[in-house]
Amino acid sequence: MQKFDWTSTTAINFLVLKAVGLWPEEESYKPNLYTLYATFSAIMLIALPNFSQIINIYYVYSDLTALTATCFILTSNMLAVAKMCSFARHVGDLKKLLKMLTSDQMKPKTNTQIKIIQPLMKRWKKSYIVYICYVSFNMSLWVFGPLSSGGHQLIMPAWYPFTLEKSPNYELAYIYQALCFVYLTTANINVDTSTYALFTYICTQCEILCDDLCNLKGSEEEFNRKLVNCVKHHEIILSFAKKTNGLFSMVILGQFATSTMALALTMFQLSLVESLDAAAIVSMFYIVGLAMQLFLYCWFGNEVETKSSKIPYAIYSSQWLDISVHVKRNLLILNGRCQQPIKITAINLFDLSLKTFVTILRSAWSYFAVLHSVNGQ
Repeated sequence: MQKFDWTSTTAINFLVLKAVGLWPEEESYKPNLYTLYATFSAIMLIALPNFSQIINIYYVYSDLTALTATCFILTSNMLAVAKMCSFARHVGDLKKLLKMLTSDQMKPKTNTQIKIIQPLMKRWKKSYIVYICYVSFNMSLWVFGPLSSGGHQLIMPAWYPFTLEKSPNYELAYIYQALCFVYLTTANINVDTSTYALFTYICTQCEILCDDLCNLKGSEEEFNRKLVNCVKHHEIILSFAKKTNGLFSMVILGQFATSTMALALTMFQLSLVESLDAAAIVSMFYIVGLAMQLFLYCWFGNEVETKSSKIPYAIYSSQWLDISVHVKRNLLILNGRCQQPIKITAINLFDLSLKTFVTILRSAWSYFAVLHSVNGQ
């Protein structure tokens, strides 16, 4: 049988995470140069720019337009910070989850199973490339867009203890914000795609289990032995999914809440634009990017539920007619445990599904309608 490496497809994802200080060599951060680099990056490129945006709220709170412009960027940035902190805190647990994939129980056992799971991994890689390319294009618009509008406009509304009217103050502040923006966005989207990767791993395990169940055959002793292995594999899948959901549950809730708010605020800003200028075009692409981010969470989460719901049908595809009542009873017990599909949830408030994605879009539109109504008064 050909060899299969789980991390070969997702290697670029974790390489970028390492570059931004979120993937140490060990299972946790140790007192070394890499930890020093990660700490310095967090302070200079994350903490300071967000602090300057928070202070800026004090100066613009009476102007609804300026306040929304500051808040919708700040909420997205604060969520990204929260996701990065949670990721860094649980990086050891994430590495343990990846090690679980190398166990004999979770490895594909035949070339057929490798062919079954390869399309799923390729689908994740295609999603990663498309998502990264779109976000990179969006970042370019954000970074270079203000330069086309003239004046001393920055990438992100922020307060600085010096005037921006003088040179090179404005140029230095602009370059600094560009570095911060690119760093934070790159880290944020790669945390997202690593989450999608874990969801994909759950899907592949469900496919492997389904193939094992469909091929349950042979003598009663052999059938029962294979069935026991399938039961153990199912328990490992449930454990893997539970740990994955536990690591990202709060992050997913925060992602959906802040993204809904950011969508509403961005649409409100677009409603204030009288003519389609560069800033409006950037906002339009930003809305699409936010929707894509939410859609990928919901789509990959929906795939987990869909793949796991196929397990009971795979049980009935086995050659169970000629086995004893005792083994049939064990098969029924497994079937009962598999009736409830695996679901990725946000602290059990809602499932990640395509239906949830539609609900979020409707909620964002409702919040936009409220803001538009208040501004009209």
